[in-house]
Amino acid sequence: MPFPSSGLAAPLVGAPVPQQGRVAGSGKTAANPTVAESRHSDSYYEVKGTIFSALIEAIDLAQLAKLDVDSAREEIRDILNEIIAIKNIVMSISEQEELLDDICNDVLGYGPLEPLLARDDIADIMVNGSGTVYIEVQGKIQKTGVRFRDNHQLLNICQRIVSQIGRRVDESSPICDARLPDGSRVNVIVPPLSIDGPALTIRKFKRDKLTLEQLVRYNSITPEGGEILKVLGRCRVNVLVSGGTGSGKTTLLNCLTRYIDDDERVITCEDAAELQLQQPHVVRLETRPPNLEGEGQITMRDLVRNCLRMRPERIIVGEVRGPEAFDLLQAMNTGHDGSMGTLHANNPREALSRLESMITMGGFALPSRTIREMICASVDVVIQGARLRDGSRKITHITEVVGLEGDVIITQDLFVYDFLGEDADGKVLGRHRSTGIGRPRFWERARYFGEEKRLAAALDAADVTLESVKK
Repeated sequence: MPFPSSGLAAPLVGAPVPQQGRVAGSGKTAANPTVAESRHSDSYYEVKGTIFSALIEAIDLAQLAKLDVDSAREEIRDILNEIIAIKNIVMSISEQEELLDDICNDVLGYGPLEPLLARDDIADIMVNGSGTVYIEVQGKIQKTGVRFRDNHQLLNICQRIVSQIGRRVDESSPICDARLPDGSRVNVIVPPLSIDGPALTIRKFKRDKLTLEQLVRYNSITPEGGEILKVLGRCRVNVLVSGGTGSGKTTLLNCLTRYIDDDERVITCEDAAELQLQQPHVVRLETRPPNLEGEGQITMRDLVRNCLRMRPERIIVGEVRGPEAFDLLQAMNTGHDGSMGTLHANNPREALSRLESMITMGGFALPSRTIREMICASVDVVIQGARLRDGSRKITHITEVVGLEGDVIITQDLFVYDFLGEDADGKVLGRHRSTGIGRPRFWERARYFGEEKRLAAALDAADVTLESVKK
């Protein structure tokens, strides 16, 4: 019986990394390879350990690192066949191929993670110590049988991932944000903070970038709502994208940025660069953690403040989570129209409250009313995303910031999603509807950019839909 794929030894620093979308062990593009749901027997790991030790002694790692993935795989195959013959290990051809895939994953890639990284249908990979790996597929979390040999192997893989972008993770620096070469977002937390071994979380990068048209097709938003989002991206409206973890904030931000003109200079600021802007004039900036001496840290606020000296036309902040909120609002209100950012909040009003809290906690000695006036003058629209109980993702609000009455920020919803219940299969039932706002506050801005006809058509169609719903 062939051995299912799993890992033993840590990837070797300096060895070639497989190309995105390829399984290191196979050298072929993988559509949706299956994940083994059963664990290997101890005898498998004994055989593999014996072969792997002999292979490491026989192979020239420096020369292997110079080869491309396919050539390196063939080199490993030749040595593996020799070892099996010398040690009189009885294996079928299929078992040898499985073992070759497994060892190639260890030497050339990220070990047991390789089959998971090759699957397009996986959104998240969650490793809770060496023996427990979960994945998210279609909004649902499920356990896999994938495992690492031990926590030492897992830690080595974590260190290799973060070292590729010049970061480190160890006892002195036990938390790290990083990214894979394909753009997938990575978070690592290791002992002593993580009690049961290293915890590795990967938010998978999608090679096929989602568009607003696809979001409409997936019923995340109505066609009319999608047209309004296109107008928002095109006519330089200041936008906050709000939502919980896994609600699709970054995906929606990527969709909006597709409608930025090619001649605009866009600067992005992120903790781990993951935005996928398609414009030709984009400058990508990324924060930096402190070094071993605790020096050299570059924070998000440092990046946003430096943006203002780089002649930006739009500033996009991957996630607003601290005092950089003040600098982003300043940028939005001083000639950088069309700037965007994301933050964690459960609804549009809470998003605005969180902005105020971030500024206050950042040490700015400003009256609450002054901060709220700044928010009203800077933020035009809040777009709220949510992941529902059945795993589906919806855009639940498109909300305008109208102004300040007394000390209260006034907002108005253009589109909302009404939850109606769920069917017998547990699928959430609901509908998007227009609130009937005939002319939003950014109407004149849309006219300036020649988008008022598209905006009017979307609002008219939404009103027709609203009337039909009422009837």
